[in-house]
Amino acid sequence: MTTILTNAWLLTIDPALTEHNPGWLQIDGTSITALGSGTPPVIDNAEIIDCGGDIVMPGMVNTHCHMGMAVFRGLAEDVDDRLYRYILPLERKFVTPDMVRIGSALSALEMIQGGVTTVADMYYFETEVAKVCAAAGLRAVLGQTLADFDPPDHKSFDEGFARVEELVDACAGQPLLTPSIAPHAPYSTGLAVMERIAQWSADHPDVPVQMHLAESTLEVDWARKTHGQSTVAVTRDAGLLKPGLIAAHCLQLDDADIAMMAEAGVHAVTNPRSNGKAGRGIAPVEKMRRAGIPVGIGSDGAMSGNTLDLFSQFAPVSMFAKLLGGSRKPLPAVDVIRMATIEGATVLGLADRVGSLEAGKQADLIRISLAAPRIHPIYDAYSALVFAAMPSDVTHAMVAGRWLMRDRRVETLDPAKTTSDAVHIAVMFKAEMRQIDEVP
Repeated sequence: MTTILTNAWLLTIDPALTEHNPGWLQIDGTSITALGSGTPPVIDNAEIIDCGGDIVMPGMVNTHCHMGMAVFRGLAEDVDDRLYRYILPLERKFVTPDMVRIGSALSALEMIQGGVTTVADMYYFETEVAKVCAAAGLRAVLGQTLADFDPPDHKSFDEGFARVEELVDACAGQPLLTPSIAPHAPYSTGLAVMERIAQWSADHPDVPVQMHLAESTLEVDWARKTHGQSTVAVTRDAGLLKPGLIAAHCLQLDDADIAMMAEAGVHAVTNPRSNGKAGRGIAPVEKMRRAGIPVGIGSDGAMSGNTLDLFSQFAPVSMFAKLLGGSRKPLPAVDVIRMATIEGATVLGLADRVGSLEAGKQADLIRISLAAPRIHPIYDAYSALVFAAMPSDVTHAMVAGRWLMRDRRVETLDPAKTTSDAVHIAVMFKAEMRQIDEVP
């Protein structure tokens, strides 16, 4: 079936940043087949959707998330040691395939409503996340996490690698799903395991690697004390600093680290909201991009950043760059939107398929209402999106030609059940936290 969107303000995010206003876009099957300005083509039996002047743009790419952790959202917000006091004990006791499914469904619902159509995820029981993303219709890069701190789904790295193999098999034949191997971080896997992962990755070149890198002073101190060099250099020596590595956070970097990453062809992700909340610092986004490193924007998990849309990340990522630069000029709004679309797709190795509205690419797109008074007047569409628009302005979301949401109604998930399932998990968490607090 052919679908034609008409009377739209098309932000294509193509290399020339072409806009069509008013514009039209034709979708056949899973792909964009034509687009332009003025009068659309006349095609028998096509579905015609008048966008009423709203913005139509590529679906957003959330390049780092922990979907299963949505059930931890808001838990012990102001407790400094909450990771060791609450989060890890709760994970070890309650993180099961069912809990991961419930948290991932909540995350998928939120992201669809917020205009995210592609997500890179890292967590445990990742085959469950794959099932949720497939049912929800999201495009996803799915990372089975490997770690040495008694994670809930593997007691040894042999078991962890078996989980990765299971994920690869589960994603086979599913064009929207890309399996990934995800060492948690250099300090939480160690050099020997990182070397094993590097060899596994070399034997599976179509499976990307995701990991947290240079996220904290704890990690940097570990690298200096145990290896006498930076955490980026440790990763390089393990063979994991390689083309296409998806490196999340990237906070504690010096110029030599950035040069190493650029030379190796590493891709980076910034998570401004979660890092700002944790007081961990500001990622050198402008330095990385100037060095030729593509940088995407990620929400991190809801435990850390609370929200999983990218609108909530836009102002912080731009403002942090401006604070570092002492000027209004760094990271202009158009660059932020590029990072959320085509640059994010590049980070995930998907830029040939998504990230821009171009003939031949997959029909992954969103429609954003311009009805809200806070958006007007519009002098620049990119500025309006970065500093004024909100997730609730997204009215439609499509992936591979399939509507996931129309007129704010999500068609692939049951919102009421998704939310109530998560509330049930929270009741168990609260009871366990009370018991933890009673221990002297």
